[in-house]
Amino acid sequence: MSTLHVLSHSPFSDNRLDSCLRLLSGNDGLLLTGDAVYALQPGTTPCNQLQQRADSPQLFVLEEDVQARGLPVPQWIKSIDYPAFVELSITYDKVNSWL
Repeated sequence: MSTLHVLSHSPFSDNRLDSCLRLLSGNDGLLLTGDAVYALQPGTTPCNQLQQRADSPQLFVLEEDVQARGLPVPQWIKSIDYPAFVELSITYDKVNSWL
């Protein structure tokens, strides 16, 4: 069973990203939204952790949130808009929002 994991909290304020990365399987996807996009700051531990997993689960970032924070989108993560987010959420068997 595949799961889309949705993170919206900064990886610098708690350990949700670390916990999520431990649970990801090869069929899962990870979508960064809100302040979770700060994980893409180049040279940071969260960015390095995500880049190491770039080949396994599908990695996505919400385009509007990354633009709002003025961050670059690395080539190894797919940037999506809100309609693609909706489509993505029905592609997976379930969606887990890390609140």
